[in-house]
Amino acid sequence: MNKQILSLTINAKAHQVLINPNKTLAQLLREDIGLTGTKQGCQVGDCGSCTVLLDGEPVNSCLVLALQAEGREVFTIEGMAQGNNLHPIQDAFVQAGAIQCGFCSPGMILSAKALLDKNQSPSEAEVREGLSGNLCRCTGYEAIVDAVESVAQARAGKGAA
Repeated sequence: MNKQILSLTINAKAHQVLINPNKTLAQLLREDIGLTGTKQGCQVGDCGSCTVLLDGEPVNSCLVLALQAEGREVFTIEGMAQGNNLHPIQDAFVQAGAIQCGFCSPGMILSAKALLDKNQSPSEAEVREGLSGNLCRCTGYEAIVDAVESVAQARAGKGAA
């Protein structure tokens, strides 16, 4: 198999990688770039644990060939915090008890970010729809929905976070 050069931006940093054309974006992020926050769960796009933002849209990175990200922007959970300061969405998940085992958390948080970037004041139904591609076996979702709603309420009170 002939390797190909892939150029893309990950968390605002340019990358150029020589890869096999059958490598998924999840594999690239974890194996070649070393960003292991992107989890590989079901490998068939059902669980959402591999969710990343591709040009601002949530995608299951296990279903996206890395070469499909050529020239595009990828945003992972590692891009959320600023140094030791959690992003407001991450902090809200911690405060609401929305993180238990943590396996689904990166995908949930990135799906929440994509939702809140598009809709500053989503209804509970819109939050649930925005997170519907992500499965959690631990929390029962209530704490997750509460966390996202708390960020939306905080943004409404202070402006965008």
